[in-house]
Amino acid sequence: MRRPERSEIHNNSGMRGETNVSDNEKAARSDGPNGASAGPPRSVAVVGMGYVGLPTALAFHEAGFEVLGLDVSPTRLAAIRDGDVDLLAEDHLRLGVALDDQARFRLTDDPEVLALADAVLVCVPTPVDHHRVPLLQPLQAACQAVIDHARPGQVIVLTSTSYPGTTRDLLIEPLEAHSLRVGHDVHVAFAPERIDPANARFPQEQVPRVVGGATPACTTAARDLLAAITRKLHTVGSPETAELVKLLENTFRAVNIALANEFAEVCAPLGLDPAEVVEAAATKPYGFMPFYPGPGVGGHCIPVDPHYLLWHGRAAGLQLPVVEAAMTGIAMRPARVVSQVAERLSSDGLGVAGSSVLLVGVAYKPGVRDVRATAPSATASAPWTPPPTTWWSCAPATQRSTTPCSARHAGCSTTPTGRPRRRTAR
Repeated sequence: MRRPERSEIHNNSGMRGETNVSDNEKAARSDGPNGASAGPPRSVAVVGMGYVGLPTALAFHEAGFEVLGLDVSPTRLAAIRDGDVDLLAEDHLRLGVALDDQARFRLTDDPEVLALADAVLVCVPTPVDHHRVPLLQPLQAACQAVIDHARPGQVIVLTSTSYPGTTRDLLIEPLEAHSLRVGHDVHVAFAPERIDPANARFPQEQVPRVVGGATPACTTAARDLLAAITRKLHTVGSPETAELVKLLENTFRAVNIALANEFAEVCAPLGLDPAEVVEAAATKPYGFMPFYPGPGVGGHCIPVDPHYLLWHGRAAGLQLPVVEAAMTGIAMRPARVVSQVAERLSSDGLGVAGSSVLLVGVAYKPGVRDVRATAPSATASAPWTPPPTTWWSCAPATQRSTTPCSARHAGCSTTPTGRPRRRTAR
């Protein structure tokens, strides 16, 4: 049965529209030897239009590519069309330009368009479940869609953080099973995303990218593709190396955050300010990087990515005690903050039951709406059984985000009227 050649696009009225893709257009995308595209990629499909996929798509559009933005969520696609998304100010401008360019920027939930693209980037989330076990279904489904519509000449790049071996398991081997020779008919690589939401100091075009292909030819093809949106690329010998690079980056942060939290516990009975200790240590110009304690971690990376490493390690029979202890400490941190608040309420002659406690700040960092795995949500759901309570943190909005209130004075309390009152560290 012939597949319908249709793709959803944005139009100036903001309504959903459709365009038919002719057989001639499809043939024009595969006019090289053995069906391979002639010359470098001219069109890019981005699978997953979230906090990574959308800025990536906008960067490729600005670089002159035709961009097909694919997402399974109609709600997300509608939000993009409405401009109601978290982006840097510069990317909001890029989005406005892209949405007005119906010829080169299309949004769709139809995976059929993947066959039209010269290059495909997979940018879907890789979360964990309530038991902190990797949830691979979104990534598996995205990769299967790519395989189902793959054609000779395509460059396929996976960017989603996952365990070492993901690219081989979900793309390379299945493509070979579909009679597409990787490194000859198609080129496959892993290039982990390095987008830091709301951080205008490090836009993606200034952040080096790591690229590891299935073959040297795959590495070269992926490197040449990403060079259109990234100024510096570092190539490694395999997809597995690139996958482990990403896990090291975020596991490094998790372990050091857990250590900073432990130092905050050491400081509390001594009456010391842990932020002052860290800032003084950071005056050393070598061999030290400052990490600050806080109420917990949140977002899409630190609470999640190290569990992909632990899961992979367990499957391989490896013991990773440092990472295991760090992630256990991070998971316990919100409950520890709740205990500190309860202790301070008790020192004022108040109980948790009946007290009103305000938590200021729900997202994991300023300037984003992302509340995935955030410390405030974990803190608010900590194991207490009194009537509903709103937890609060008294860090003022003007305080640096790297030194939250829990790092500065080890906790807060409220008066019986609910008015916040700062307490000094004991």
